[in-house]
Amino acid sequence: MSIKRIKKRSVALFFYFVLLAIPIYWMLNMSLRSNADILGSFALYPENITFQNYIKVFTDPTWYSGYINAIIYVSMNTVMSLFFALPAAYAFSRYKFLGDGQMFFWLLTNRMAPPAVFLLPYFQLYSTVQLIDTHIAVALAHCLFNVPLAVWILEGFMSGIPKEIDETAFIDGYTFPRFFITLFIPLIRAGVGVTAFFCFMFSWVELLFARTLTVTAAKPIVATMTRTISATGLDWGLMAANGILTIVPGALVIWFVRNHLAKGFALGRV
Repeated sequence: MSIKRIKKRSVALFFYFVLLAIPIYWMLNMSLRSNADILGSFALYPENITFQNYIKVFTDPTWYSGYINAIIYVSMNTVMSLFFALPAAYAFSRYKFLGDGQMFFWLLTNRMAPPAVFLLPYFQLYSTVQLIDTHIAVALAHCLFNVPLAVWILEGFMSGIPKEIDETAFIDGYTFPRFFITLFIPLIRAGVGVTAFFCFMFSWVELLFARTLTVTAAKPIVATMTRTISATGLDWGLMAANGILTIVPGALVIWFVRNHLAKGFALGRV
């Protein structure tokens, strides 16, 4: 590749990242200004910096409880998705059975279906068993979409592991649970990291189920942010501060699984 082409691609990549950073910068700019200042004048940077929006988020239970609720059910969903997807993906990668291709495609159709299709059945079912406004309700609902995605990603990683490893382990006297936990999962840890990342992010940003299946006790921040309209209008500064804080968990997850993500994008189905 010529140096001229490398420079052109570098310039294009630079402008691309600048365009990506503009909305985040503007949200940060708004979060450091009062609502009156935002509505009063247009400013490229905050002249009178205020942290009142962030203080309100961390001191008002209505706001910080939303983050706690979201982290609880997102973590529950990530663990459950991996728990169900790991053995299912292993079965698809190692065994051939009647209808395996059709079942695998059916799993993917659940991921492709719009959430609104399943909203009414979930709401009626959870109302009957009294799971409305609980963390487990949202976590289980998100499994409908995250488990198929997790199976799809993990099956690609598992298919890249030679079957001879399984046979050798069983000849050496390993039971299946011991082999699967101590030998097989470490071999696909990059895939597990990628899968956990996508499950976490899809569950973190999902709004429809999170808002419909919760009322007050388990209301997440993504649903709380849609209720900032008061008699004085929309509180733009408070919404921007919550938007910035909502980005933080995702950024932290990316940081901790960054090495696995790099391998996952190169080796898996992502």
